[in-house]
Amino acid sequence: MMRLVLLGPPGVGKGTQAERIAQGYGIPHVSTGDMFREAVKRGTELGRTAQEYMRSGRLVPDEVTIGLVRERLSADDCRNGFVLDGFPRNLVQARAFDEVLAQIGSRLDAVISIDASVETLVARLTGRRTCRRCGTPYHVIFNPPPDPNTCPACGGELYQRDDDKEETVRKRLEVYEAETSPLVDYYRAQGLLQVINGEQDIDKVYEDIRRALEEATAHDRA
Repeated sequence: MMRLVLLGPPGVGKGTQAERIAQGYGIPHVSTGDMFREAVKRGTELGRTAQEYMRSGRLVPDEVTIGLVRERLSADDCRNGFVLDGFPRNLVQARAFDEVLAQIGSRLDAVISIDASVETLVARLTGRRTCRRCGTPYHVIFNPPPDPNTCPACGGELYQRDDDKEETVRKRLEVYEAETSPLVDYYRAQGLLQVINGEQDIDKVYEDIRRALEEATAHDRA
């Protein structure tokens, strides 16, 4: 059993590592985006409420997000654990999440915070390119196409999404720092935090996460 939260700024590789953890420990990867889409698809009351906000381009309120998390973590597939990616995003959500866990008779085993420098994150995010025709993603450093302007899969034009332009990227990182980084101190005070160097290659990051989780659960057993 493993119940954990994954923290980290945009571009640090949370989604990739969450998938690896989910496969390695046999637990569901619960991301807020997937959670919203699933609730909308199932037509639950909270899903319909979230959909109204998303359709109008507004942020889904904390109380709706927290309700969706409670609903999702009460599902059978979360009985033996979960890895939460994208939640909590702020201290209000974190404190409410503690209450949710108490209500469903659960608790966190660890909180993994993947860290990297701003310049590393800017380089990763601004280097992304997407094919207009088939949607295949590339990266000018990590997965460069033979021709920087043409998709080798279908011949479509490669472009940089607005979200990946430097000014937007730096703003996203500023928002993360202001809203989400205080969670590091919050979970450190609870003795749950494990900080991982996200500037390493993907395999090494995952190896360090596994080691940190083993240490965390060994400490609990002791």
